[in-house]
Amino acid sequence: MAELTSRRPYLIRALYDWVLDNDLTPHLLVAADAPGVDVPRQFVTDDGKITVNISPNAVRGLALENQLISFSARFSGANYNVAVPPGAVLALYARENGEGMLFGEVEDTETESEETLATDAESEDGSSGGDDGEAEKKKRAHLKVVK
Repeated sequence: MAELTSRRPYLIRALYDWVLDNDLTPHLLVAADAPGVDVPRQFVTDDGKITVNISPNAVRGLALENQLISFSARFSGANYNVAVPPGAVLALYARENGEGMLFGEVEDTETESEETLATDAESEDGSSGGDDGEAEKKKRAHLKVVK
């Protein structure tokens, strides 16, 4: 079976459109310490996160691509080019009411691909290099109820 692409960039685009269609202000919550993230470090919180307003009047050149979210924005009056892999987006929500989606943990596509390949290889040869309980936990979906 071919490996599926991440659904996170598709959900980000859909939620972004939904927030704008409802005349609200879209904000991204980003794990600033994730690989590939380029944000102004002076605005990162102590827990390693940054919240960014990505409304059309707050950013220029917004590109919500599958591999990278990029745009230019002003932070304390200075222009900054921001680059965020979709896997580093922890949430997209509307500032006015908090409606949106929490994605949970950082999604590292390279690590997930390697784990999937290792799990597939173990399944094919019938051997398992570790505890079956751990492999089962890695395969479970990570869904959370958001109220």
